[in-house]
Amino acid sequence: MTADSQASANSGQWTIRKVLEWTTAHLKKHGSATPRLDAEVLLAHARQCHRIQLYTHYDEELTEEVRASMRDLVQRRARQEPVAYLVGEREFFSLSFSVNADVLIPRPDSETLIVEAISCLKPTPADDTASVASRSWRIVDLCTGSGCLAITLARQLPTAQLIATDLSDKALAVARQNLARHSLADRVELRQGSLLEPLENEPPFDLIVSNPPYIPTADIESLEEDVRRHEPRLALDGGADGMDLLRPLIAEGAKHLLPGGWMLLEFTSEQAPALMNYAQAQPDWSLVQVVKDLSQLPRVLKLQKRS
Repeated sequence: MTADSQASANSGQWTIRKVLEWTTAHLKKHGSATPRLDAEVLLAHARQCHRIQLYTHYDEELTEEVRASMRDLVQRRARQEPVAYLVGEREFFSLSFSVNADVLIPRPDSETLIVEAISCLKPTPADDTASVASRSWRIVDLCTGSGCLAITLARQLPTAQLIATDLSDKALAVARQNLARHSLADRVELRQGSLLEPLENEPPFDLIVSNPPYIPTADIESLEEDVRRHEPRLALDGGADGMDLLRPLIAEGAKHLLPGGWMLLEFTSEQAPALMNYAQAQPDWSLVQVVKDLSQLPRVLKLQKRS
């Protein structure tokens, strides 16, 4: 919303309706794939209101303070800065998480990990249902980033105890904020370190989940501009074929699981055949399965340790 664009408006009043229409057109011109949604999220953030309130106050004129805030947000979004970083949060599995440029933005594809984790731990017909429901599951989330996986699992499994690890101290600072936000600091312990190293000397776990860096190095430059320029490369780059972190997890992860325990790893769909072959060659896994996401793309490698 530059001075020229304001002067050319049909009316001198910048209402919610007019700002949404102008912003949508502006962001579309600058390459946003979801310009209307972006406009709504940014304006709701500038007004400090819920998105639905934009439509219940559709013809309300914006204050100069809100317009100034919106101008800054729109200019930054036009330069491909992710909306989640602009507003400082993102929803994941119906929970809200603080995010900044030190962590990956949680994505709906990763919710497949949550669904599968719950499925792995739910009672079977042969189980004592009461015993299973009261069991204190021990779970690890490796490469936790914002903490969205660990925190969501803690909310879904109220008797579980979790350890969440990350190599980045800045990422762990964001995860710590989210633990406080969801009042789960007593059930989720944060540890800094690479992959399985922070788990040395720990008793075996029921479940390991991870959304590790898995983008092939050469593919990073072809990612969408907002991802390539703004999200942390440390959390994206998985080496030449994207599997530099996936391989050691598949090869060594079973050592940290109870018999019959599970490991769930997110990956990109092109890696499915190579990961299946690699996992099937490891002697510790009795089950090797690929699970598809909501878009019907291979997304999660599901492994069960031999009993």
